Formats: sequence, structure tokens, C-alpha cells
Amino acid sequence: MARKIINVALNGVTGRMGYRQHLVRSLLAIREQGGIPLDDGPVSEGAVSEGTVLYPEPILVGRSEERLRAIAERHGLSRWTTSLDEVLGDPDVDVYFDTQVTSARESALARAIAAGKHVYTEKPVAGSAAAAFALAEAARAEGITHGVVQDKLFLPGVIKLRRLIREGFFGRVLSVRLEFGYWVFEGEGVPAQRPSWNYRAEDGGGIVLDMFPHWQYLLEDLFGPVSAVYARHATHLPKRWDEAGEPYEVTADDAAYAVLEFASGVVASVNSSWAVRVNRRELLELQVDGTDGSAVAGLRNCAFQHKVSTPLPVWNPDLPDPLDYPAMWTDVPDNMAIDNGFKAQWELFLRDAARGRPFAWDLFAGARGVQLAEFAIRSSQEGRRVEVPVPASAPPATTVPPNTVPSSTVPSTTGAGA
Repeated sequence: MARKIINVALNGVTGRMGYRQHLVRSLLAIREQGGIPLDDGPVSEGAVSEGTVLYPEPILVGRSEERLRAIAERHGLSRWTTSLDEVLGDPDVDVYFDTQVTSARESALARAIAAGKHVYTEKPVAGSAAAAFALAEAARAEGITHGVVQDKLFLPGVIKLRRLIREGFFGRVLSVRLEFGYWVFEGEGVPAQRPSWNYRAEDGGGIVLDMFPHWQYLLEDLFGPVSAVYARHATHLPKRWDEAGEPYEVTADDAAYAVLEFASGVVASVNSSWAVRVNRRELLELQVDGTDGSAVAGLRNCAFQHKVSTPLPVWNPDLPDPLDYPAMWTDVPDNMAIDNGFKAQWELFLRDAARGRPFAWDLFAGARGVQLAEFAIRSSQEGRRVEVPVPASAPPATTVPPNTVPSSTVPSTTGAGA
């Protein structure tokens, strides 16, 4: 097969997520498998030919020359730089990817779009919905391929849950309960598991801005668009210690509690916290209750209980409950091969970028996530329910590999009860 190189500038690769998930487990894993086979058929002038594999060539970008050099030497990579201008001015660079701290992302994406690069980015796209939508409009005007990471769609547990929805297992979906979080140590004595900037609003930190863009695309894919939100965010731990062991005042929210309403009639309770101790099967759990059955999905697992096997509990606090509730659920079997979700979406994006065609999860999708976060913050500040504009039309369907990633961005009307 012929090989086509696609040069990808990775900005922020020295961070944990950028290094582990995007460089090592995605781009380097794609190289190890020999590249990405491109789809056949006639293509426009200047595109690749039949039988070609797309081979990503990472270019590392960041602020620390020492750390970039160490990563490059560790993985046998030849190109790295501390100059964003250098990579954006290089005509051989095809794709710009951003996984920096949130506060630095908007400016870098704007520069990459203006330079005519295809852009792919982590979330949130920007610090405000207005800025996020402006970036999306600029990318559309430039005619580039643009996309945003939406990794939760590719989790094994979510894929199993989506299959139950698509097959009508739930009947009419009634409600959803999403529980996410874990105890992030303050940093005094035991080092914190998350970087200190996550807890500084001035650096783009905060659990609402971090996680609500995830909940927006995940829940929209499963149940349709959100139509209203009532939220309360909080800073439970006002003092933490940074990477140098120095104390600092927390200026961002570390927990949020919300009720989301959907245009389909589904209601969701969504709790997110970095100040909660885990008493659930996984760090993320999503319970869906319907007229015909229920399911609980996590990162990897998904268990279900059909109407015919639902127990008949009786409230009696004077006696021990004889029912073993967890034992009454059945796991969806691991009967399909599911690749790393970040890698699966990278393959889809790079294939579209090589063809110069639109990507299903574009910057407009990312902007809607920032918009939901913004409405949740407004709801908390004003102490009221806030209506969310429902898109005039559902997001466009996309063709993706079956049983590994979402079969469509259009929600199932059977599952959502629309």
C-alpha cells in the first residue's frame, strides 16, 4: 500500500492527557498498526488514491524544551518546538491539535484556523459560548476540517448502553441519573491527582466548564437535545496545595448538581464532584429507567434489569431487607472488540481531514457544550431554571464503524420516548 504522511502538531503534549491518551495511545498506536486505511472510490483533485494508508507524523509543541526533548527521544520522534508560530507557519503541517490549559486554547485555535490548518481540540473549546461559536464560524468560513474530542461516546459501557437504547430495550425512557466524581486530594501530604489550574477560575478551571461539555454531547447523543437546566455549583474545598507544595485559595467550583430537561420529556439528575468518595461500581455511572427496563452503564460495564425480572420491594425499616438488589442485574457481555475511544475518534478525524470533508463532531458541537456549561453557571448564580435553545434540526448522521462507535448522532426516538 502507498503511504501518505499527515503532519499533526500537538500542543500541550507534556500534560497527562495529551501525552497518554492522544500521543501514546492514539497517534503512536496508529503508527504501530501501520496507519489508517483510507476509504476507496473517486476523490477530488489532489486527494489520496485507492489503497493508501494515512500515517500520522507527530510534531510536539509546548513551553518546556526539556520535557519536549525527553518525550521525542523516548519515542523516536524527530520534530518538536516551543514556537507555535513555527508550526502554524509551516505549510507541511496539516493538522493542529490543542490539549493545553483551557485559558490558552481559544487564542491558539484562532491562530491555527487563520493559518488554514485543520483543527482538532480537547474541551472546552473556549471559556465562553460566544467565543466558542465564533471559532466554529471562523473554521467554517475557512473551509477546513474541524473537530472536538468527544471521547465519552466511545466508552465500552456507553456503547453497550447505546445498543440497548437503539434496540428499544427501555420502552419509553422516563429518567436518567448521572453520577460522576471522586475525592481529589487537597495536595497537603497526599499529592493531588489533578493539576492545580483545575481549581483556579482565572486559568479556566472549574468542574462545570470541565465536565458539562461532556455531559452535553453524551446525553444529547443518547436522549436528544437538552431544553432546560437547573443547577447549583459549589466550592466545597476552598484551600488546596499546588505542585510545589504551596497552599492556594480555590477560585473555581469543585462540585455541581443539576437537573436537565430534554425536549423528548426525559428528565436527568446530574451530579459531578471532586469532593466525593466513591461508593459505586465505576467513577462514572449513568442509570436509565424506562417503562420496560433499566440499565446502569459505567466506563466499561453496563448492567440491565428487564421489567419481567424487576423485584417487588416492600418498605419495612423494622426488618432486614431480604432482597439482594445488585444480584438481580445482568451484565451486558463483552461480545465485541472495542478500541481505545480516543484512538477511534482520531482515526475518524484524520480520515476526514485527509479528504478535506466535514467531521461529525465539529466545533459547533463543542460550542453547544460550552453553552450548556454557561447556562448551568447562570442558573446557579440566579437561582432559577434556565431554558436552553433547542437546535432547529438534529445533528447530522454520520457513517462510522458498527458496534464500536456511535451508529448515528441522531438519537433513537424509541429509546428517548419522543
